[in-house]
Amino acid sequence: MAKTPTATRALDLKTLEEQLRGTKAIGFFTKIALKNQVDDLLDRFREYYKGKAQLTMMELRRSYDLLMMKVLSLLQDEDQTLASAIVSSREAIWGLLADPTTFATLQS
Repeated sequence: MAKTPTATRALDLKTLEEQLRGTKAIGFFTKIALKNQVDDLLDRFREYYKGKAQLTMMELRRSYDLLMMKVLSLLQDEDQTLASAIVSSREAIWGLLADPTTFATLQS
């Protein structure tokens, strides 16, 4: 029986990373490119929290949303279960990134 997107459990970051690495819906080189984009986004958050970035939280949110849309577009046809889990987790993940205290715990 297929799960509906609303029944999908939210992913934690570690599980999400493992499932993205394991999915066959995204090719090897595309995974490398995505990892670089995730690292770039995390670097921008680090700079923002250090007070060194010219970015606003709204701009960080836009970058996050664009990255999530890209990942979802890569997954939607080949790995609908993972795509649904990401949709269910999207706001929770943003909450981790957007809070300086929880973001700091992700970095250790």
